[in-house]
Amino acid sequence: MSQEAWNYLLIGLTFAMYIGIALRSKAGSTKDYYVAGGGVSSFANGMATAADWMSAATFISMAGGIAASGYNASRFLMGWTGGFVLLTTLIVPYLRKFGKFTVVDFLGDRFESNLARLVGVICAIFICMTYIMGQMRGVGLVFSRLFDIEIATGVIIGSAIVFFYAGIGGMKGITYTQVAQYCVMVFAYTIPAVFISMLITGNVIPQLGLIGNFTKDGAEHAVPLLEKLNTLNVDLGFAKYTDGSLSKLDMFCITAALMCGTAGLPHVIVRFFTVKSVKAVRSSACWTLSCIAVIYLTAPAIGAFARTNFIDEVHGTAYTELPEWFGNWEDRGLIAWVDKNQDGIVQHQAGAVFEGRSPTYDASGARGTHGERLITNPLKENANEVFYAPDILVMANPEMANLHPWIIALVMAGCVAAALSTAAGLLLVLSTSISHDLMKKLVSPNMSEKQEVLSARLASFGSLVVAAYFGINPPSEIVAKTVAFAFGLAAASFFPTILMGIFSKRVNKHGATAGMVTGIGFTFGYITYFQFYAGHQNYWLGISPEGIGFVGMLINFAVTFLVTALTPAPSQAIQDMVEDIRDPTGAGAATHG
Repeated sequence: MSQEAWNYLLIGLTFAMYIGIALRSKAGSTKDYYVAGGGVSSFANGMATAADWMSAATFISMAGGIAASGYNASRFLMGWTGGFVLLTTLIVPYLRKFGKFTVVDFLGDRFESNLARLVGVICAIFICMTYIMGQMRGVGLVFSRLFDIEIATGVIIGSAIVFFYAGIGGMKGITYTQVAQYCVMVFAYTIPAVFISMLITGNVIPQLGLIGNFTKDGAEHAVPLLEKLNTLNVDLGFAKYTDGSLSKLDMFCITAALMCGTAGLPHVIVRFFTVKSVKAVRSSACWTLSCIAVIYLTAPAIGAFARTNFIDEVHGTAYTELPEWFGNWEDRGLIAWVDKNQDGIVQHQAGAVFEGRSPTYDASGARGTHGERLITNPLKENANEVFYAPDILVMANPEMANLHPWIIALVMAGCVAAALSTAAGLLLVLSTSISHDLMKKLVSPNMSEKQEVLSARLASFGSLVVAAYFGINPPSEIVAKTVAFAFGLAAASFFPTILMGIFSKRVNKHGATAGMVTGIGFTFGYITYFQFYAGHQNYWLGISPEGIGFVGMLINFAVTFLVTALTPAPSQAIQDMVEDIRDPTGAGAATHG
């Protein structure tokens, strides 16, 4: 079978499975739509949460970032993993004991304030919209390569699929679809890693291959893989693969923002509202961490393998002799080569490539002397001849290793599953925030259950339209970077407010509202200014937009405590409720109230 046939077969089978599950799990009530009926088993919820958590940023961009920048990308591994531990120990058992549908419900009831509820809705929309646009970009990248279509068309197709099974099935449909998507992802991530590890290092276990010897040139020339990567990078003018180029302060802030942002992500928190009890929350968290570990422990190996294969296949090779995969990705606009010295040889070396964010191809489709696509935007001084989007390296890795077409198709199916699973979870939070937290709680309290579900589906459609637009026109070309902004916003808004709401009886509605507004306002303003106006220069104390959420979080804490100290304490009933929440021994079903 051809590569195209394998692509259609595996993607078609997985789509049929997702849609079939959604149809069988159609939500019939708000309880089904918001928390899947509240009776999901710990094991199933563990897999579903892992799928929801392991987005396109994890599946596509994390290993791609490791391949492109080595040590610097470890911030994603450390931040996201550590953050999940914070989430499962400090947040979800207590919110599950509270027994409501949403995070914003907790904020509104805990702080006895519709204003706090409204600010929570706005924060949820900002966070989830920033996150979901990265997922839609990931879907577009995969579909573009799979079916030889434009990225924009791929985004639209992906949006339609997500709306169908998320909008129809709600949390009930999403949960069991995500179980299937996790299975697809774990096979798509580990099977190619095993084959590539055997080819490069002779080790069947990728993690051992990472710390083993590079044997592709023969056993007599064996050398530790990481040592070979360091040598290759230095020879080409890059920093050592195992060294970092980010400042220690920026590295710390980014990691902390990712960690605290993880613990404040509403689409992950709400997954634990679907199980039966607080005890089940803890059990589900263990299953989730186990499921996540399979992929997170494999990512560094995949990144190292991809980096090695890319340099080995590309650098010093005549363009006319490059493997077919290079041309395939070049045609998609995700790899580019400019023959700066007119020698016909591809030189992959240190240096930024183009003026601007990415290559701008000649609109006429003209080709250069060697058959390369022509670029209209100029090279930078001392430029690298090669441009590639780090997000493609996981997808291109099996092609670089010349693996069988079915493995390549499997990886593509995994990439799609990763993006769709998280997009669906985010879409649910967006629709819930609008239909339940805004419309039902603030605008129209007498809304019937049927009207509430309808408004949730309409909100899903509207949210996807906006997300698709930004997926086609992303604020950053790298999926993980766009997603990192969402984590920063969550770290600066939800995490400190939820934490103080659980562990401080004194914090009141005035402090919580002021803290959320200043935290997310500062963070969003900083990201917007440096991402769209000032460029990558003159960061405050050298802290990049990816890490500024940590500073926003500190501002949130400071403002909350200051305003709380100057205003009256909450009512005794609220203080008693906080006392009860902090004793997470059993919980009833999630309620509408």
